[in-house]
Amino acid sequence: MTSLADPLAFTHGPAWANRFALAPLTNTQSHADGTLSDDEHHWLEARGRGGFGLVMTAAAYVAPAGQAWAGQLGIASDDHLPGLARLAEALRATGAASAVQLHHGGRRADPAVSGRPNQCPWDEPAKGAVAMTTGEVEQMVADFVAAAVRAERAGFDGVQVHGAHGYLIGQFLDGRHNQRTDGYGGSFDDRFRVVQEVLEGIRAATGPDFQLGLRLTPEGSGITLEEGRETARRVMASGLLDHLDMSLWDVFMGSRFGAEGLLIEHFTDLPREGTRLGVAGKVVSATDARWCLEQGADFVSVGTGAILHHDFAARAVADPDFRVRERPVPREVLREEKVGPAFIDYLAAGWDDLVA
Repeated sequence: MTSLADPLAFTHGPAWANRFALAPLTNTQSHADGTLSDDEHHWLEARGRGGFGLVMTAAAYVAPAGQAWAGQLGIASDDHLPGLARLAEALRATGAASAVQLHHGGRRADPAVSGRPNQCPWDEPAKGAVAMTTGEVEQMVADFVAAAVRAERAGFDGVQVHGAHGYLIGQFLDGRHNQRTDGYGGSFDDRFRVVQEVLEGIRAATGPDFQLGLRLTPEGSGITLEEGRETARRVMASGLLDHLDMSLWDVFMGSRFGAEGLLIEHFTDLPREGTRLGVAGKVVSATDARWCLEQGADFVSVGTGAILHHDFAARAVADPDFRVRERPVPREVLREEKVGPAFIDYLAAGWDDLVA
C-alpha cells in the first residue's frame, strides 16, 4: 500500500519527497507588471518548508494578452526572471521540487488589466473576444514553450500547463464552440492539437531533467466526461508528461452530467505509461489524502489545507488523524501562515467560510 510519506520518482527531474503537491492557488500578490512580490515569495517558500513534495506557483501568464486578473504572476518576459530565479533558489533550499504553472486566460482574460483584446478560438462579442488567426494560435503555442524555457533558466524543476477550468487551452478542447476549420477545431483530434503541440514543444525545448505536467478538467466548459477521459488517456500515453493533475473540484464527487461512479474512478483506471496521476479537490485531512491514494492516485494536490496550514504536508505525513483547523479563521492566523494581505483580501471577498 502506498504511503503519503513515500517518495515519488519521475522519468525526468527530481523525485518528490512525498505524495503532496501544493495546488496552483490564485493569490493576487504579484506586482502590477507580473513580477514576484516578497509576499508571494514568502507564501511559497513557507510551503516548501512545510513539507510539500512539490511547490507550484499560481497560474503565471505566458503572454500579456493572457493576463486574467490583477496581481497575477507573469512569465511572459525576461523582466520576470529575477524574482522567479530567487524563488526557485529558495524552494530548492527547502528540499521541495518546484514548478511554475503556465497559463493563458483566453476569453477569460481581463482586457482592463492586460490592456489588450481577449483572444479565443472563436468569435465571442460578449467577452470582447475575436477568433484567433492560425498565426496567433501558432504564436500562443510558441509563448507556452518560451515560458517553459524561461522557467528552466530560472532554475525551476519543471512546469505545469494549465489546461483546466475553461482557460485558453481548455477552450480549444470545447466541443460546443470550437468549430475552427484550420486544423485547430471541429473534430476531437483537431481540438486536441493545441495540447499536443504545446507539450511536444516544451519537451523538445527543455532538458532531460525538466519535469512537464498538465492540469485538466474532467468535464464541463464544453468538455464531456468521455472526451475528458480520452484527453487524459492520450496525454498519459504520449510519453511527454511526467504528471497529470486532474482538478476534480471535490475528489469525492460524481459526474454533474449523469455518468455513473465518482469522477476519480474515470481516470485512475487509465493506463499511465510512466505518467504520475494526481487529483485535487477538497482534500482537508490525512484521511482524505490516503483515500485518494487508495483509489489509485499517485499524488494529491492541496489548496485550502495549504492556506490554513503552511505545513499541511508535514502534519499529514506525521499524523494519520490530522485535519485542518475549523473555519473561518481570523486574519492573524492566516498572517502567521504566511498568507499576505492581498491574498487574505482575495479570500475574504471570494470564499464565504475561510476568513473570519
